Amino acid sequence: MRKILALAAVLAVAAPAVHADTYEIDASHSQVGFRIRHLVGKVPGRFTKFSGTVEYTPGQPKSWKVDATIDPASINTDNEKRDGHLKAPDFFDVAKYPEMSFKSTKVTNVKGDTAKLHGELTMHGVTKPVVLDLELGGTTKDPWGNIRAGFSATGTIDRKDFGIVWNKALDTGGVMLGDDVAISLDIEAVLKAPAKK
Repeated sequence: MRKILALAAVLAVAAPAVHADTYEIDASHSQVGFRIRHLVGKVPGRFTKFSGTVEYTPGQPKSWKVDATIDPASINTDNEKRDGHLKAPDFFDVAKYPEMSFKSTKVTNVKGDTAKLHGELTMHGVTKPVVLDLELGGTTKDPWGNIRAGFSATGTIDRKDFGIVWNKALDTGGVMLGDDVAISLDIEAVLKAPAKK
């Protein structure tokens, strides 16, 4: 038994650390969007200010990580009055909760260019686990010599889980807004230059 434990310890030390390249999200070529039911239709929206990093090396899913923050005050549904209400205490309460964040915890179900991205979403002061369907867009070199990687992710969350519960009853029955919010992320990120020694 001691020999087995000793061998395991040697292998653990000898095994190379899994390293992933770090990419910075390029917000000008990315989008953080959502969609929610309103009456009998669905209204889309997006957040225009966000940042973060993606650790990614093809073929090494155990090393993949995402760490991103979103400014909820940057919400845009193409309606100024509605956006003002969404920033207020009835919804995101941006004065009290000025930041949203997502931190990945693991990647599973890797099949070709698709996988499940698990993480913790913090919104409206509440942190909950979420699972997103991840699609890899590949990597390439842009005309200026930068290496870029692309990712798309989709999923659905229940806004009530994050304490965003405002709604309005309809005279005909039912309520104005749905609880499920569809999330859609399209991310392009640029490989960071290695730190100078």
